Amino acid sequence: MAESFFDRVYKNKTQHTPDVLSCLANLSNDEVFTPPEVVNQMLDLLPQELFQDPNTTFLDPACKTGVFLREIAKRLLVGLEDKIPDLQVRIDHIFHKQLYGIAITELTSLLSRRSLYCSKYPNGPYSITHFDDAEGNIRYRRINHTWVNGKCKYCGVSKKTALGNENRKTELETHAYEWIHTDNPERLLNMKFDVIISNPPYQLDDGGNGASAKPIYHRFIEQAKKLNPRYLTMIIPARWYAGGKGLDNFRKSMLDDGQISHLVDYVNAKDCFPGISIGGGVCYFLRTKGYSGRCHYTNIHDGHTSTAIRRLNEYEVFIRYNEAISIIEKVKEQNEKCFACHVGARNPYGLSSSFRGEKETGEIALYSSEGISYIKKSQVIQGYDTINKYKVMISKVTAEHAGEPDKDGMLGVLSTTKRLEPNEVCTDSYLIAYASDSLTEVNNCIEYMKTKFFRFLLLQAVSSINLSKDKFIFVPDQDYNVVWNDKKLYKKYHLSKSEIDFIENMIKTKSGGDN
Repeated sequence: MAESFFDRVYKNKTQHTPDVLSCLANLSNDEVFTPPEVVNQMLDLLPQELFQDPNTTFLDPACKTGVFLREIAKRLLVGLEDKIPDLQVRIDHIFHKQLYGIAITELTSLLSRRSLYCSKYPNGPYSITHFDDAEGNIRYRRINHTWVNGKCKYCGVSKKTALGNENRKTELETHAYEWIHTDNPERLLNMKFDVIISNPPYQLDDGGNGASAKPIYHRFIEQAKKLNPRYLTMIIPARWYAGGKGLDNFRKSMLDDGQISHLVDYVNAKDCFPGISIGGGVCYFLRTKGYSGRCHYTNIHDGHTSTAIRRLNEYEVFIRYNEAISIIEKVKEQNEKCFACHVGARNPYGLSSSFRGEKETGEIALYSSEGISYIKKSQVIQGYDTINKYKVMISKVTAEHAGEPDKDGMLGVLSTTKRLEPNEVCTDSYLIAYASDSLTEVNNCIEYMKTKFFRFLLLQAVSSINLSKDKFIFVPDQDYNVVWNDKKLYKKYHLSKSEIDFIENMIKTKSGGDN
């Protein structure tokens, strides 16, 4: 029997023909495209009877390639075969009554319609189902930002960044995504949805210093919750685990939300999105209406998969490695102070990362990302209490770009760890982790910080490339009149062989000397 048009388009029987959406998913872009295999992993979390029900409705509120709706359509076409035997009638019912999308740009609306309807114009002759208009069920509206004191009240983008100069063409995309630029998203389509599923845009330039960007993915989730769907699933950056930059309230709401039944975590985003680096990795979750209980949590790193049933709010920040829980508990049993009490705030001496001194000798030596220069003592703006002490200086960013391990799957965590002498300071590129009048204490503190034990516990609160005082909350303080090494620490905290092996196989050995 001759192969039908549906077979050729939707069943992808030809193995050697690459899926165009798989190819797009490998492109680096601010708005990351989702590989079809990842979409199907997310769909596998849903009750599969949803795809056998002709009344189930699905919405993607941030359509880019249309891959979510396309993969749902494939399942519905199979699942409804007994209920709607006629293929064309089944196609018409699914595409008209069950699948809906809101595109993020005009281009993605065309791409999504092409993926779903096999034509960017579903009222044209090439669409596999006919609509009376060129939009079908994939909506796109060009929305303007709402400015309050120079920033959009919905997404936080600055007016200057969004509009640019006065010669900017008015027909260019505003990136004011319709789903999050309204107080009442339920009014956009005026209907209830059983499933809301998406990979939303992750961030927008907020007009801050340098390459400052404001996360916006959490706003898509918050809007989706307003519709109270039976199931909500999205794939997003995992940086929310530790909060920060507008995410603290979102983190708390996610960790305290007892309706999240599943959470799948990729430490290295490249394991999910090949070729794309996303600091802190990515995750996807399933929120199930009416569910109450612990979450089925799966962590994936370096080819290793670990699953546990846990409460997400066990700690203030989310612990992504299941194997780390028992280690943290053993440390807590000692009731010791936290190392974070020593770590200073960012910009320890009030000198920006771009600040530079003079090359010739001066009163104070200044460490910056470009090396040593010299400044007058009067140029130091703050941190006077540590200027005349010995200090431990660490880089403000981790050793790994985007939290990605090396080729052996190992992590260094700390980058620069250096002793500063009295009358030596640093720019905002660094943090002061410890300060003392005692050279012995500072040297011993550095040795402690180089241990795998220290860096492993630091890692548990790190969900981006940036370090700050709060990231040291799981690291215990020590007596720095003592020289510490991993063997002593493992013994002190009664770690088992499996716990020691987990640390040893994850954290790199840090070489001696300042580095």
